[in-house]
Amino acid sequence: MIQRRDWLQAGAVVLVLGRIELAWGASIVAVRVWPAPDYTRVTLESDTALTARVFPVTTPPRLAVDIEGIELNPPLRELVAQVRPDDPNIAGIRVGQNTPGVVRLVIDLKQDIRPQVFSLPPIAAYQHRLVFDLYPVSPPDPLAQLIAERLRDAGPGGVRPVPDSPATPEPATDPLGEWVARHSAMAPPGRIEPPPASVAPPPAPPPITARRPEAAKPLPDTIERIAKSDQNSLGMGQKGQKSVLEGTVDRLIVVALDPGHGGEDPGAIGPGGTREKDVVLQIARRLQGRINRSSVRGSPLRAFLTRDADFFVPLHVRVQKARRVDADLFVSIHADAFFTPRPQGASVFVLSQGAASSSAARWLANKENAADAIGGINPPAADAQLRRALLDMSTTAQINDSLQLGSKLLQAMGSVGKLHKPQVEQAGFAVLRAPDIPSVLVETAFISNPDEEERLRSEAFQEQMADALHRGILAYFARNPPLARRRSA
Repeated sequence: MIQRRDWLQAGAVVLVLGRIELAWGASIVAVRVWPAPDYTRVTLESDTALTARVFPVTTPPRLAVDIEGIELNPPLRELVAQVRPDDPNIAGIRVGQNTPGVVRLVIDLKQDIRPQVFSLPPIAAYQHRLVFDLYPVSPPDPLAQLIAERLRDAGPGGVRPVPDSPATPEPATDPLGEWVARHSAMAPPGRIEPPPASVAPPPAPPPITARRPEAAKPLPDTIERIAKSDQNSLGMGQKGQKSVLEGTVDRLIVVALDPGHGGEDPGAIGPGGTREKDVVLQIARRLQGRINRSSVRGSPLRAFLTRDADFFVPLHVRVQKARRVDADLFVSIHADAFFTPRPQGASVFVLSQGAASSSAARWLANKENAADAIGGINPPAADAQLRRALLDMSTTAQINDSLQLGSKLLQAMGSVGKLHKPQVEQAGFAVLRAPDIPSVLVETAFISNPDEEERLRSEAFQEQMADALHRGILAYFARNPPLARRRSA
């Protein structure tokens, strides 16, 4: 039981969510916990909007939540068992009936956090959601991790690019394009306009003081020495750090792999129940292994995953992550779906500064851009995106580089199976809006097609698709050496 003095120590910080009136009679229908190094999300789904009061408590460190107008029920009790031992942020959750009509959650913390707590209205398969996003005050540095991993490798390996694979002939018919053309005047369900190119994060709330995590293991001596030299003599940021650290491993080439969807957002679901978020993560992991064993002209490659587990990443954060590690390429991996089982084949898309290259490409971009609404982002953060959008829009040079990358990927994918279209298409995909990184979105297959769903689930196809994407990336670098196209600023 939390004592009164604990509330006084916390400064009686109260956050009221949802409607002003109490949600009497609400019932929790599902609970979920999504742990990740980036943040841990706790979701309470209910049949009616909830009202909650949140109290940060310092002794011992934890987050206490009073949910009003509900009674303790079996789904809420399940929340305790959903916390995993390897969760980097949550040590445990306790739940109980505090008073009649008020359920209290106590979230015990492992480290200092910056909480974001918000509610979401019903959408797609979800009812009302109350969301707790727990961000570590000191998140891990992905660039330092990439370089440290590279230095620990026995050697850079060597994989030479293979000859380009010929593209397969264009399909005789395009059911997807025909359907969208006939219904172009109709807005797709849940359509959301693309968010701005890149946004600054909203001001973070004050941290909750918690137990300090164990001291991180020091970087190898070489990294530590060079990092200090970088800070003291160069005064650079992450790009400067990367350029100096690269001196010990030649030119480290970073490929950002972006498995689509994740966490609260399952993506498309095939007729057999296969979830897009699962198969694209498996393909991305297979591709990651191939990239990490490769080099280009003596410079080692390293793959960075925007998510390496089942958790949700907002679209603009995926772009920010790629820029944070100073990625040379960005490849977003998906498995498309349609209303009928007929469409089939792989596709590659890049950003369009103007109109989409086809009605089908525009329809798909609108559908993919709706991921934030389904996955669930903090509404104040979304408002900040609109108010504080950066002006560095994607350039013509970036789009031209993206088209070259897309062409190499499409040619290689043609050796794996049928192509939905033989040329790279363009549309306003929000996740491709990095102004300085060649970026493509790959649709590996139509998960809504029963035959292709079965292929997507097979280890053999996932290996073949990872091989094809790997060949395409190496073929691009063979024609576009990273050092030659490296941005100067």
